[in-house]
Amino acid sequence: MYTRRLFQSSHHQWAWRAAFWKHIWCRPQGAHRRTHSRSSNYRAVIFDMGGVLIPSPGRVATEWEVQNHVPSGTILKALIAGGENGPWMKFMRGAITVEDFLQEFRRLCSEMSKTSVPVDSFFSLLTCEQVAKPFPVMTEAITQIRAKGLQTAVLSNNFYLPNGKSFLPLDRKQFDVVVESCIEGVCKPDPRIYKLCLERLGVQPSESIFLDDLTPNLKAAASLGIHILKVNDPETAVKELETLLGFALRIVVPNTRPVRKTMEIPKDSLEKYLKDMLGSQTTGPLELFQFDHGQSNPTYYIRLANHQLVLRKKPPGKLLPSAHAVEREFRIMKALANAGVPVPKVLDLCEDSSIIGTPFYLMEYCPGLIYKDPSLPGLEPSQRQAIYTAMNSVLCKIHSVDIKAVGLENYGKQGDYISRQVQTWIKQYRASETSTNPAMERLIEWLPLHIPEEQKTTVVHGDFRLDNLIFHPEKTEVLAVLDWELSTLGDPLVDVAFSCLAHYLPSDFPILRGLSDCDLTQLGIPTAEEYFRMYCLHMGLPPIENWNFYMAFSFFRVAAILQGVYKRSLTGQASSATAKQSGKVIEFTSNLAWDFAVKEGFRIFKKMPATKLLKRSYHTWASPQCLLNATGMRSYISFPDTSRANASKGALVISPEGLSQPVREQYCRLKRFMEQHVYPAEWELQRHQASVKRWTPSPLLEDLKEKAKAEGLWNLFLPLEIDPEKKYGAGLTNVEYAHLCELMGMSPYAPEIFNCSAPDTGNMELLVRYGTEEQKARWLMPLLEGKTRSCFAMTEPQVASSDATNIESSIREENGLYVINGHKWWISGLLDPRCQLCVFMGRTDPHAPRHQQQSVLLVPMDSPGIKIVRPLTVYGLEDAPGGHGEVLFDHVRVPKENMVLGPGRGFEIAQGRLGPGRIHHCMRLIGCSERALALMKARVKSRVAFGKPLVEQGTLLADIAQSRVEIEQARLLVLKAAHLMDVAGNKAAALDIAMIKMVAPSMAYRVIDRAIQAFGAAGLSSDYPLAQFSAGARALRFADGPDEVHRAAVAKMELKHCP
Repeated sequence: MYTRRLFQSSHHQWAWRAAFWKHIWCRPQGAHRRTHSRSSNYRAVIFDMGGVLIPSPGRVATEWEVQNHVPSGTILKALIAGGENGPWMKFMRGAITVEDFLQEFRRLCSEMSKTSVPVDSFFSLLTCEQVAKPFPVMTEAITQIRAKGLQTAVLSNNFYLPNGKSFLPLDRKQFDVVVESCIEGVCKPDPRIYKLCLERLGVQPSESIFLDDLTPNLKAAASLGIHILKVNDPETAVKELETLLGFALRIVVPNTRPVRKTMEIPKDSLEKYLKDMLGSQTTGPLELFQFDHGQSNPTYYIRLANHQLVLRKKPPGKLLPSAHAVEREFRIMKALANAGVPVPKVLDLCEDSSIIGTPFYLMEYCPGLIYKDPSLPGLEPSQRQAIYTAMNSVLCKIHSVDIKAVGLENYGKQGDYISRQVQTWIKQYRASETSTNPAMERLIEWLPLHIPEEQKTTVVHGDFRLDNLIFHPEKTEVLAVLDWELSTLGDPLVDVAFSCLAHYLPSDFPILRGLSDCDLTQLGIPTAEEYFRMYCLHMGLPPIENWNFYMAFSFFRVAAILQGVYKRSLTGQASSATAKQSGKVIEFTSNLAWDFAVKEGFRIFKKMPATKLLKRSYHTWASPQCLLNATGMRSYISFPDTSRANASKGALVISPEGLSQPVREQYCRLKRFMEQHVYPAEWELQRHQASVKRWTPSPLLEDLKEKAKAEGLWNLFLPLEIDPEKKYGAGLTNVEYAHLCELMGMSPYAPEIFNCSAPDTGNMELLVRYGTEEQKARWLMPLLEGKTRSCFAMTEPQVASSDATNIESSIREENGLYVINGHKWWISGLLDPRCQLCVFMGRTDPHAPRHQQQSVLLVPMDSPGIKIVRPLTVYGLEDAPGGHGEVLFDHVRVPKENMVLGPGRGFEIAQGRLGPGRIHHCMRLIGCSERALALMKARVKSRVAFGKPLVEQGTLLADIAQSRVEIEQARLLVLKAAHLMDVAGNKAAALDIAMIKMVAPSMAYRVIDRAIQAFGAAGLSSDYPLAQFSAGARALRFADGPDEVHRAAVAKMELKHCP
């Protein structure tokens, strides 16, 4: 994207652009060349032609026979028939004419195959330009050999064409000597023809290397003392020749590198795909390199036979909906090529992710010149004028494309382009703002008020600049326009203004070299005004009066992008000096933008004092309250004003002592039960989990469940809001349950003992909220009683399932039933023999709106077609008996009445289910953190190292203090979220739930890790619950949504509620 490529360091910026597109001869002399010293004094390299420099007759014959239904091997047998006196060898010596050869050869082939063979067709194919094409790798090698001062020669068994000339589809200028059998009357392997070649080269046999694909020819050369190299394929032969000569022979594409391990793509499947696409005559190994520039879509250089290609693919992983749209790049370039716009020639778009993992497209590698410095040093004034004229002309060509005729009328929204762009960049700026910039504040007010009234809609490039153009090396002609990633439909004047940025920047500008301090008249470069008039003249437009608006917007956009770079630098990605420089650059560009706004004649903001800043709130919610309250303290209230009136519904209780008497008594009973029954049973429960019987329920745990149920410590999780009559649960508020849930989190076995473990809690709450009475009777009641277990099947191995709309498993209606097909994994509880219900999420309508494609079905686990593939482990832990399973659903049939809510309601259900589940996880994490800290404190008091107790070691004291602080912080945030769920509802608490899901797992992981460190190796063992706690905390950074998703949600909600 523009934000990650244009505004990086200038060195990086210019380097990668040249690397990606510039042809090799444009690089500095000697660049990218190996400097090995030659181990032998070779003076000449001699090449056979067929099979070495061009495809061999045998290979051409093999493919031709298949296409013409001629028995395999017929041509090859006829070629060698008769030996030295056969028609082929006589033809090679020039002893017979083309007509005589074809007549005799036709007779031979027909006799051998017992059918008529059209040898004229074979001869035409063999000699046609498309087939007799030199291998690029050999052509490159010859160029490098000659550049090193060595001689080159062709020594070929060759023949005459009907026009009387010999068949030599090569550039004769590349060879010092050409020896052809048809001219000399002697064929290989006759030693005389080798001696003739050596004589004409003026070298000794030991000073030469001979390349051929036929063993007899090589043996004859070797007998004379010539060093030989057999060619099976050109690529390998060149590598071997490089070893012999001691220097590089292949052109190295600048700024490419071996493919990074994390960016590797399957070469075998790609090679097969390319050969299918390019045709059966494409042979040789695939050569693949990665461009090391920083663009967002990974880009690769490919060499295959005589093809040089560029592949651009989507990156792996979850992507924003509109990001990395390689399909759009392919579409726009293909459409514009048909309209006569110079673009790289695109070859194919592959949307099949099975080929290399993500969709990609291919285009031809485009050689040419890229001018990185807008002042065009080293050129004549007339040349500079011509280059800028060509640049202007090609922009006009882009803007003149009939979008309907080329099928681009739906390529982007039509109308209001500037308005949408202004709002987009305002949001981008606000998201990265670090301090108040007066010029930016003025522009944010000014730009939306002065949007041009009339906007012509055309194709807009989005990043049109001189260094995005490839020029012909000998003519001022644009060969290709690059970088269409930001293209859309919009106002063409945005492109014109953006292409003039350099005119207003100094030549030493650190981000983008400029021209403002250059004498443009002397250089022959048109001024911005002249360039704009040139555009209007080409397009037949009258002069645009609000030109300065477009320049103001362009520099505002630049400043917004730079602000993002600056903010990232403050996080440690750049030195402080760089950060300070970036800050100054932002100020410079924003002031330039404001200058253009002033030039437009709008003086309203010019009267504003420079020190008067626009007020904005940095509040964490939607409330437009004043940032400071009456006492002068900063307000961090995280709920709307209306929620305050509902505060009587519940209280934010930050310690168990503040709970109501009945709940406090319940808390005490739970704590006592944990101390008397759960902690003492942990060792036995852990042993069962490691035994051969681990996939069956522990009798001890089942006994503890009955005791918990008898003491009323059962189904504590269901919140009062969805069960006000306490029909199903204990009727606790979320805040009340938070304190009890923390206690349960202190043991990995406690949640199940009290029937408060995931995924059952989420599934039971789902059934209470959304299930029909029939569904509740069949599935909910056995779960509430603890007689059965359940699982929730959402995550899929082939998609990023943290986005529920990605789910690909299908649910289709057939004969009054729903038929399920899909592949799921990390399905917790799946392996438990008591698991009788699978809450399944799949796609019912792929054509519906994005959030209405998914549905939820209640699937009996004994349904035919459910195939458990394997149990999965978390850091080696199986978590038996429930485990985490991988499972296939193969034509599983489910009654229609098992649909929850109805088709298309899956996303809504998933969100409703996950919200409470997330806070339950966080509540338990506070408990396991407290347990870890307690174990750590006991450990450091009882252990001695280096002559004193661990408790007296300063680093451990600091760790204990840090853990206490982090636990208290996270607990307060969790309780706050629970309180907001009670008084304002789950939807209003979405921000706080996302925040605790970000905070709690990472906090717990750190606290547990410190405890493990204090225990030493014992902390890694099963003697203590720390290792199990650690694995659980780490896993919860993925479960119910990865940290990154929650961070994004928090950021979006925060920005959404900016006043």
